[in-house]
Amino acid sequence: MTGRIVLLVTSPRLPAGLLTAAAWDVVRAHPVLTGAESGLTTAVRSAGAEVTVVDGPATGPLIDAVARHGTVVWLAGPTGDETIARELGLRLTREPGLAELELMYGSWDPPGARLLDAVEVMDRLASPGGDPWKRAQTHRSLSGFLLEECYEAYDAISAGDTDAMREELGDVLLQVVLHARLAEELPEDERWSIDDVAGGLVDKMVRRNPHVFAGAEAGTLEEITASWERIKRAEKARDSVLDGIAMSQPALALAAKILERAGRIGLSVPPPVPGDDADPESRLGAELLRVVAEARAAGLDPEAALRRATLAHAATIRAAEPSAPR
Repeated sequence: MTGRIVLLVTSPRLPAGLLTAAAWDVVRAHPVLTGAESGLTTAVRSAGAEVTVVDGPATGPLIDAVARHGTVVWLAGPTGDETIARELGLRLTREPGLAELELMYGSWDPPGARLLDAVEVMDRLASPGGDPWKRAQTHRSLSGFLLEECYEAYDAISAGDTDAMREELGDVLLQVVLHARLAEELPEDERWSIDDVAGGLVDKMVRRNPHVFAGAEAGTLEEITASWERIKRAEKARDSVLDGIAMSQPALALAAKILERAGRIGLSVPPPVPGDDADPESRLGAELLRVVAEARAAGLDPEAALRRATLAHAATIRAAEPSAPR
């Protein structure tokens, strides 16, 4: 009867011992070999299974164990032990009938598992012995990078380049993770972590989507948006509909956002009309604000419109450059 070697692969991102029922059955029923002690070996032993740590090449001990027991389990390490699997595959191919190699997943990475890796890597980089540049940063020194990365992600989205979008959003995530890691070094009464960031986000999403999490009636998209805004106002207890607007955003987008917020409550305030003694800059500002108001009334996005026209003009300039005098 052909023996069997079960290569048991588990997620290193889950708590040790969190295995499927099939995995627990196989480790309890057969000898288990592994390359190193770990939290998982401790958990398996505590469940009454036999675990042997192999010092050195594993192929020989596994073949010997198969000859004695018929079935043996190799408890793979965090990387999946690809080298051992390859060596076993070659050996069993050269000697057919020796044993069958079976791959079994005892646990899988949950969605978002690589976020844990990102947090772990950033902790290493921002800890003593890590990257001196990252350890020297502050929230203020990083603020410009966060803005830059957001703009680069915006460019990728505007271009419809999904590969670039994935990369640029990763750079935005890097900023979030680094800010959270630096916050762990703040004085105790100001300290927070990435878990606080994620926890606050989860709580907010649950609160503001009662049609998903609390059995409220979904209604139309307009009703869902109105519900979101109503819940947000109750949470923030702001004095003005303009509170919470990012005043550091580009002036054109800022003007559109302020007018949009006023429109939410049905407030219509005419743009300023400069007096006869107004300086040229004040006149220009008032004219630009009037154009933004007209664009909103027409259902147009002034920021997107100006960007589109500017990029088209930039292409014209590039085309004309070769003939420009030097």
